[in-house]
Amino acid sequence: MSKSKSPAACPCGGPSLAACCGPYIDGAALPQTAEALMRSRYSAYSLGIEPYLQATWHPSTRPQEAIIRSDEKLQWLGLEVKSALRLRQRKVENEDFVEFVARFRVNGRGQRLHEVSRFLREPSPEGLRWFYVDGTFPE
Repeated sequence: MSKSKSPAACPCGGPSLAACCGPYIDGAALPQTAEALMRSRYSAYSLGIEPYLQATWHPSTRPQEAIIRSDEKLQWLGLEVKSALRLRQRKVENEDFVEFVARFRVNGRGQRLHEVSRFLREPSPEGLRWFYVDGTFPE
């Protein structure tokens, strides 16, 4: 296997951080879909970027304590988006759901998180913006 000089892939699986989640995490752009927000939040978890996680968590459900624990040896290994389900049947244009499986290791032990996340799109000073609200666990 030869070493490539191209930028490292984005943690969410995209081509590179700069071409994928980086502009969202840096505040240069807003994710236009709930799936893009979910992917950027996964990348922020992978990179340990607490301020982005706080800023993209809906104020009604945002934890008061730190989201990322410095004492936890956590390594994110991969993301699989199973589906992005906009509920067109109901007249809810500013709510969306994304089902995903994230693989990670805690203190060296492999685990997986299977979640259906709920997102709301609301006005913000930057314009309409998606926020993570909560999730359910299908397993």
